[in-house]
Amino acid sequence: VWSCCGCFCIFHLVCIQKWAKDSLFLVSSPLTDDDFGKKDYPWPCPKCRFEYKRSETPSRYYCYCGKVENPAVDPWLVPHSCGQICEREFKPSCGHKCLLLCHPGPCPPCPKMVTTTCHCKKAKAVPRRCSAKEWSCRLPCGRTLLCGQHVCENPCHAGDCQPCPRVSKQRCICGRQTAERLCASPQWQCDQVCGKCLPCGNHTCEQVCHAGPCGDCPRSGKRSCPCGKTKFTLPCTEDVPTCGDSCDKVLECGIHKCSQRCHRGPCEICRQEVEKQCRCGKHTKRMPCHKPYLCETKCTKIRDCQKHQCRRKCCSGNCPPCDQVCGRTLGCRNHKCPSGCHRGSCNPCPETVDVKCNCGKTVIKVPCGRERTIKPPKCKQLCSRPPTCHHPTQEKHYCHFGRCPPCRQPCQKTLTCGHLCPVSCHDEALVKQTGSHQSAGPWEQASEPVFIQTALPCPPCEVPIPVECLGQHEVSPLPCHSANPYSCKRFCGRLLDCQNHTCMKECHRVTKSSSSADGKKAGPECSQCEEECTKPRPAGCPHRCVLPCHPGDCPSCLQMLKIKCHCKLSVLYIECLKLTRADVKEKELLISCRNQCPKELPCGHRCKEICHSGSCPLNCSQKVKLRCLCKRLKKEVQCSKIQEGQVSLECDALCKEMKRKAYEIKEAEAKAALEEEKRRQQAELEAFENRLKGRRKNKRRKDEVEVEQSSWQKYKNFIMLPVFGVAVVMV
Repeated sequence: VWSCCGCFCIFHLVCIQKWAKDSLFLVSSPLTDDDFGKKDYPWPCPKCRFEYKRSETPSRYYCYCGKVENPAVDPWLVPHSCGQICEREFKPSCGHKCLLLCHPGPCPPCPKMVTTTCHCKKAKAVPRRCSAKEWSCRLPCGRTLLCGQHVCENPCHAGDCQPCPRVSKQRCICGRQTAERLCASPQWQCDQVCGKCLPCGNHTCEQVCHAGPCGDCPRSGKRSCPCGKTKFTLPCTEDVPTCGDSCDKVLECGIHKCSQRCHRGPCEICRQEVEKQCRCGKHTKRMPCHKPYLCETKCTKIRDCQKHQCRRKCCSGNCPPCDQVCGRTLGCRNHKCPSGCHRGSCNPCPETVDVKCNCGKTVIKVPCGRERTIKPPKCKQLCSRPPTCHHPTQEKHYCHFGRCPPCRQPCQKTLTCGHLCPVSCHDEALVKQTGSHQSAGPWEQASEPVFIQTALPCPPCEVPIPVECLGQHEVSPLPCHSANPYSCKRFCGRLLDCQNHTCMKECHRVTKSSSSADGKKAGPECSQCEEECTKPRPAGCPHRCVLPCHPGDCPSCLQMLKIKCHCKLSVLYIECLKLTRADVKEKELLISCRNQCPKELPCGHRCKEICHSGSCPLNCSQKVKLRCLCKRLKKEVQCSKIQEGQVSLECDALCKEMKRKAYEIKEAEAKAALEEEKRRQQAELEAFENRLKGRRKNKRRKDEVEVEQSSWQKYKNFIMLPVFGVAVVMV
């Protein structure tokens, strides 16, 4: 709903939205061409005509105080109220807020108590309600009036004092005339011109009765020519001449300028011929600029009623509202609309019609036309029709149209099991009729289902009876009509003869015997165990039990295990029983092949231990030769000491002398090779120069260049042989 701020009348939200939309459309219909689309028209309240702006059209549902949007329904609160404190400011505003719960209608007067004095401030302050804090002491006001001569004689009042009612003789502003006037308006003007001589000495003041000095002569100082382009400094006795230039003032048409020379007085009307377009925009014509142009074409637009044409000559498009009578049939289908031709739906019919209940004792009045759609009134009289079922009396219900509602009393007929039927009466049940009509083809539309009223038999008895399942696992309450032994769908769960597994059949009947009196052992109907023995084997035994599933312990395992030794070179066959019962040391001996370990130590020698598990020991006892850096000296030591860095062999003085001599021989060879390369390059250069001189043009022969051997090449054999001989002897 929505509540008006002026009259606090409550309307449905959709209704007020439609009202605002229709009001804005009707009010904003253009009455003249100039006003169309230029004004934001308001819309009024349907009851008090309080005006709202277009932007104030309600679009959301709020509570009365406006705090909560879409307030929840609470049966303990006023409908459409949020239940919070109102807190709206009182009107007129006094600074306090309403303390009632969110409520419809205006807020009550402010109940606060304040201490206040009267309007004239003469009486003593007294406590009063805030809503009635302004009061009068009824004594004369006594405030000085605006005239400054008299005081207010009215009793104590609010606001400003009234104008002074007395009459007195008062002079005008210029002081020439005296007249009797109201004391409230002491200043007044007479009709005489001032006429005082201005400072120029040539002219007089032309102002009507005024106060203060007259001012300078209006013709003194610089004055402009009539067109305003040229300024002159002339005595006030001489008139300003025209400048002789063109006037150039904008004419009344607002487009062209005056083409005459500078002149006094107003400019003439615009006589320039222009191409003008008529108001409707369909025709153009050359004519004087100052004349309006209206064609004879009639407007063919549809007016706001959307039925009739405008038919106005040279219409600009803002057609006036339609002035014909509507005459359309109203929503009641009984009367016609008497309003003027309008757009949209017509107003509802004002007539009313009586609508009665079935017995005719309750009557309501509804608007004309609503009697066909409105529900009949709710009658408070009881229905007097006789029952149609097997019960002696029917349930009490109010007056209604049509059939009586189905009987909701318990059936209470005796069933075959002896119990009473507890369901509602089913003597007149509505049953859907099937197979009564077959369609001629797929083109025929399916008809609505047909229901017939018939008596149904009593349903099966649903009284719960405790019943035990076949396997005696549980006791469940079953309906009386199906209270028979049943399978609970669980596994049987009885212990089989193997004493290891239970029966996996679905819950079934078991024949009881003297041996299975406890109800936990399997019977002849249970399944037989056909699985292998799944008992845990000794640690390390990979074989299964050779017997099927059996009670008691499994026999010892006598199978042979095929196992590789520690060094992975030999294959051993050992009894599973011996291996599983042996301790760590015995297992170490059983898996060993008794041969030397083939693994290679980090030093490169073979392990000296017998086949063993884990990594080999690092103390290698193999004897190896240790040499110095020049490989001349050697010594036999244990391999493990060399790996640990405990033993080393250094070069002696003779080794160092041999290194020095070898270095000198190598340096001499490098120097001789460098000289040999230089001589070879020199010989090649000379041969190339001889070929370029052209001394032998006819005969070609090879240049023989004798290369002299160096001293190193001549005597190297004599030097190297003794050196190598000494080295061999030392080795």
